[in-house]
Amino acid sequence: MANSKLGLPTKERIALIRNQVSHLFWYGKIETTKARAKSVQSKAEKLLTLAINSYDDTVTVTKMIKGAGDVKSDREVINDGPKKLAARRAIMSYLYDLQEQRKEKESKALFKSRTEGINHPLIEKIFNVYAPKYAERIKEIGIGGGYTRIINLDKRRGDNAERVIIELI
Repeated sequence: MANSKLGLPTKERIALIRNQVSHLFWYGKIETTKARAKSVQSKAEKLLTLAINSYDDTVTVTKMIKGAGDVKSDREVINDGPKKLAARRAIMSYLYDLQEQRKEKESKALFKSRTEGINHPLIEKIFNVYAPKYAERIKEIGIGGGYTRIINLDKRRGDNAERVIIELI
C-alpha cells in the first residue's frame, strides 16, 4: 500500500505526498487517509534518516569581515560539511519551503527579530530539532527508524475511507 498510486496521476501524487510530508515536519502531525499516510510515512522516514546521519557534519572556517570604517577583522563561522550540505540540498529539493508565520498580536519588529537569519525554517527545524532528538533516541535504544506513528480513527463519512493521524514520535 505504501507504493500505491492513490488514484492520482504521477505528478499530482508526488505533489500530494511532498505537501503532506512538508506539513508533517512543520506541524508534527497530520490527519489523512490510511493509504496516503503509509506513503507519507515511507518518505518522511527516509528524509529523517538522511538528516540524522549527517546533522553533526560541520566545518569551522575563518572569514574576514569588513566592519564600520573599513576595519577588517577575522571571525570564525560554522559551515555545513560536505555530507550535511548534500543532505540539506536533497531534503530542500523534495520538501516545500514553508515559511514562519507571524503569531497573533506579535509586532512586526518582534517577528523580524525572531526569524532573523533563518531563510528556510522547515529545513532548520529538521536539522536542529528532529535530527538531534532522534539521534539521541538511536543511541539510547540502539535501533534506527520508527520515527512516525499511525493512529487509526473512524471511517470518513461520505466515501467510507479509513482516516488516520500520522505523527512524529
